Amino acid sequence: MKVKTILVSQPEPKVENSPYFEIQQKLKVKVDFRPFIHVEGVSAKDVRAQKIDLNNFTAIILTSKNSIDHFFRVAEEMRFKVPETLKYFCQSEAIAFYLQKYVVYRKRKIYVGQKDFADLSPLIKKYKDEKFLLPSSDQLNFDIPQTLNNLKVDWIPGTFYKTVMSDLSDLKDVYYDVLAFFSPTGIKSLFKNFPDFEQNNTRIAVFGLTTQKEAVEHGLRVDIMAPTPETPSMTMALEKYIVKANKEK
Repeated sequence: MKVKTILVSQPEPKVENSPYFEIQQKLKVKVDFRPFIHVEGVSAKDVRAQKIDLNNFTAIILTSKNSIDHFFRVAEEMRFKVPETLKYFCQSEAIAFYLQKYVVYRKRKIYVGQKDFADLSPLIKKYKDEKFLLPSSDQLNFDIPQTLNNLKVDWIPGTFYKTVMSDLSDLKDVYYDVLAFFSPTGIKSLFKNFPDFEQNNTRIAVFGLTTQKEAVEHGLRVDIMAPTPETPSMTMALEKYIVKANKEK
C-alpha cells in the first residue's frame, strides 16, 4: 500500500533544512508532527525530598538539553548560586554548546564526550575524586548507572523532570499511513490514549531496540526499523520504505 501521510511523534523541527521536510517535498507525502510525550519539571521541594543538596556537588553530568534546563531551573528555585568552580561533563558537543545558554563558556570547566554516554567514561575516570550529580528524568537509561558504578565514582542521580504522556484525544478520528515512534513511552502513550487501537494497514516505524520491543509487546507489527547499517536515521528508513511502497502497483 502506498504511503501518503506520516505522523512523527515528536515536535516539529525548528530548522528549515530538516530531512523530514526534504522527504515531504521529494516524495510528495504529508508529514505531521505531534509529540506523544512531553517533559514536566519536578519542583525544588520534590528535589529536596530526594535528599539532594546542590552544595554537596563539585561536578554535574549532563545527558540532554532537558537536564541542563531543569538543573538551572531547580537551582534558581532553590536560590542556589551555581559556583564558577563547578565542572560540567556533557555527553555530546550539542549538549555542551547548549550549556552556553546559562554559563559563560570560557570561564567554566567543561568536558565533552563524543556521542554515547560511555564516551564520557575516560573523562569522568580522570576526575574520579569529584562528587557528581546526574540530573535526569524519571526514566533513566539503564546503561548510565551501570557505567558510573563500574567507574566507582561518587555520584547521585536526581529526578529533576518527568516524562509525561500527552493528551492525544483530538487525533481520535485521524488516520495516518505511517506512525513513527522514538521511545517505549511513545508507544505506551498511543495505547493510553487509544486503548482499542488496531493497527490494520497503518505502518509502524520505530527507532531503537527498546522501542521495537515495546511495540511488539503491544501486539504491533513493526514495518520500518531504524537505526540499521543501511538506514542509520529514522528519515533514511522512512525514505527507503516509501520509495519502495509507492513504486509498487
